[in-house]
Amino acid sequence: MFNFVQRRKWYFAFSAALLLFSFTAMAISVVTYPEHSPIRLSTDFTGGSLFEIQFKPAAAAPQRGTLTEGDLTALFAQYSPADVRVQRLGDSSGGSNRWQIRTGFIDENATERLKTALDELAAAHGLQLDREALHYSQVSPSVGAEAGRAAAVAVVVASFVITGFIVAAFRRVPNAFRYGMCAIIAMIHDILILVGAMAVLGLLLGWEADALFLTALLTVVAYSVQDSIVVFDRIRENTARHRGEPYEMIVNRSVMETVQRSITTQICIAFVLLSLILMGGVTIRPFVTVLLIGLISGTYSSLFIGIPLLVSWEQREIPFWGRRTPVPRLGS
Repeated sequence: MFNFVQRRKWYFAFSAALLLFSFTAMAISVVTYPEHSPIRLSTDFTGGSLFEIQFKPAAAAPQRGTLTEGDLTALFAQYSPADVRVQRLGDSSGGSNRWQIRTGFIDENATERLKTALDELAAAHGLQLDREALHYSQVSPSVGAEAGRAAAVAVVVASFVITGFIVAAFRRVPNAFRYGMCAIIAMIHDILILVGAMAVLGLLLGWEADALFLTALLTVVAYSVQDSIVVFDRIRENTARHRGEPYEMIVNRSVMETVQRSITTQICIAFVLLSLILMGGVTIRPFVTVLLIGLISGTYSSLFIGIPLLVSWEQREIPFWGRRTPVPRLGS
């Protein structure tokens, strides 16, 4: 039988390198962004206005023109002194004239004047503002801050509930509290990896964390814990079934009996998410990409962090938790 958990020190070292990379990206983001956030935040959290506009050729114009990002940035900067972020939606090589603009808070009166200015800018380029396709929304800074606090509270409450559930479900297993703590540590590992990945994507591609990012984060939290519980449950069954075997052998047996299910599930999900990334719309691509990264991290942390950490804890290999208790190796 392949000794899966024996290489746990390599798993810990790899995760430490990933976390170091994530913390570095978050530190760069804190220095880079005006809100000093570890990730690039959208108006859902910072407050402000979000516009989606589209231009079409004017009927009287002899030739279709093309607007640039600089044209729109200069126009919106006249109505919002805060940071203006302009993003083209669609293929730039095809001359797409559909845009998404995030700005500071713009009141209703200024919005009406802005629409008139957009009409004038479009006419100067032989285009026409499509009023039917124009969408805009506003979020006050207080609402954005409340959304961030609610997300943090949700993660903390979920951690306590998960720990309590695992301790209650595994109450007949010795040291049931350790199972819950290992699942929480694996979950925190996934949160840090996901936030780090979002920080990198924000720095490289300009992607912003919005309400959908919270959806992806909470989905990954649930998936990671569920994957850990599946293996923990098999460990509980094998502990009663194979009494007298070394604990490391029982855990290794349990992992090998469940790893195929975990990997198969992950591959099926990955194919669906990759299809959405390649063929889905631009607006959902950040959400799907972050969700894919998080689910891969969730599978990894369940198998390579939570389970090996449980073995190290049981064998007292972790510093400050006592000396290691010698146990027989597999095959000895």
